[in-house]
Amino acid sequence: MKKDLKINLPPADDLFPPTDGLFTTQAQRDDAKLERVMNIPLHEISDFPNHPFKVKMDAEMQEMAQSVKQYGVLVPGLVRPKEGGGYEMVAGHRRKMASGLAERSSMSCIVRKLSDEEATIIMVDSNLQREKILPSEKAFAYKMKLEAMNRQGQRTDLTSTPVVSKLRTNEKIGHEAGDSREQVRRYVRLTNLIPQLLDMVDNSVIREKGTPQIAMRQAVELSYLPPEQQQTLLETIEAEECTPSHEQAIKMRTFSEAGKLNEGVIISIMQEEKPNQVEQFKIPRAKISRFFPEGTSTQKMEDTIVRALEQLRQRERNREAR
Repeated sequence: MKKDLKINLPPADDLFPPTDGLFTTQAQRDDAKLERVMNIPLHEISDFPNHPFKVKMDAEMQEMAQSVKQYGVLVPGLVRPKEGGGYEMVAGHRRKMASGLAERSSMSCIVRKLSDEEATIIMVDSNLQREKILPSEKAFAYKMKLEAMNRQGQRTDLTSTPVVSKLRTNEKIGHEAGDSREQVRRYVRLTNLIPQLLDMVDNSVIREKGTPQIAMRQAVELSYLPPEQQQTLLETIEAEECTPSHEQAIKMRTFSEAGKLNEGVIISIMQEEKPNQVEQFKIPRAKISRFFPEGTSTQKMEDTIVRALEQLRQRERNREAR
């Protein structure tokens, strides 16, 4: 009886190695896998897509530019190589801008191969360490990180209920950033606001005098309104020169969910007297605008009128004293 002859062949990759192995050494292939610090021309570094954190030309940026001009970038940025060439910034957008202002043509960066999800999570986490973060920045940052973690196969529930049985993604994100699970949910809701209303939420943190401001609680309720109703509300805010209270925002959401919110209802709600509201005397803008240059702000008109009345009263007092 003949026995079958068995021959153990090596793996196909050993018999027919990849072509890159024919032209590179093992040391070169190992070196290609390592991250490194490189001096990269600024024009080769593109911004992270939909970067949620604002890079502003403010006093802090000017100070950073002066430091970069004198000492260079002390902490390298983090970039990842792009398929078509060049690099994409993951962490270091402010350092890149400061380098440009300092008239430097390049900056030192760590080059690291990252997936879209890995890059997003690192980008968000590195920026959440900043001291000053606007609500709009945190809102879109949290949303981007939640979506990235969801694509990685982790559970994400953007409409979390108060009762949970296990750790959810938004709870994990909140724990890492110092916010509660519910607060993360509230921030993500803000991404449903139209840009003008979201700016008013940022104004509530900046607190610049004369700017319309909407607090977080009101903003979350208003985020449930469809964009067209938010636009109508925006026009009403500008006409009435006031923003809704928490109670008014809840009313609007309730009417909206019942399919009964329209322009008339919004105006009616906004004209209701708010708790602790000081009685205000209003003059229609159309009646006084002709006395001011075009484009004069409401606050400046008010200040000018008050000064004029004070001067008038002083003249009357002087006349009576004679």
